[in-house]
Amino acid sequence: MNLFVIADSARCIGCHTCEAACSEQHRQQGLQTQPRLSVTLNHQYSAPQLCHQCEDAPCAQVCPVNAINRSNGAIQLNESLCVSCKLCGIACPFGAITYSGSQPQGITPGCHTPLAAAAPPPPASISPFLDWSPGVRAVAVKCDLCHFDEQGPACVRTCPTGALKLIDNQDVERASQRKRQLAVTAFPDDLSLLTALSGEKK
Repeated sequence: MNLFVIADSARCIGCHTCEAACSEQHRQQGLQTQPRLSVTLNHQYSAPQLCHQCEDAPCAQVCPVNAINRSNGAIQLNESLCVSCKLCGIACPFGAITYSGSQPQGITPGCHTPLAAAAPPPPASISPFLDWSPGVRAVAVKCDLCHFDEQGPACVRTCPTGALKLIDNQDVERASQRKRQLAVTAFPDDLSLLTALSGEKK
């Protein structure tokens, strides 16, 4: 069963509550605090953009260290295995993978001995794909559907307007069935005409 989250732009109010909830939920698990989704706004609508949990995920196909795999119905990324190659972010057709800096634990920021020159200051921010900071490793982050929480994704639970919903294959099948029913009842006269024509040909 494939699980994924969809966003209803008609309900989204652009409050960024989902981003904050995502960040805090993963911080509590000791993971990267970078939100796994990003609210996109234009002149009329807003909606969170996040991983589509692709069936044939291109990010998993290009990862050279097998850090991205399908588990529990979702595409999971193991941050400990990430080598910062950024191939997954380039391969993702939806721009759902970004990068966050990870510094080795136990190393004080800016520490150096008198024998070593001070680290150069980081350059101006350009893009998560190009930015770098001395001593900090870029780690890929993507939606994992909060698989560690029995209550499900934090973004879905905390959205104040219910704009986000966790979808599975059964939901997709119900939606498809509803569309088929609407198609049959939408233009009964036209369908009757087609039925009559097919009978005449016989």
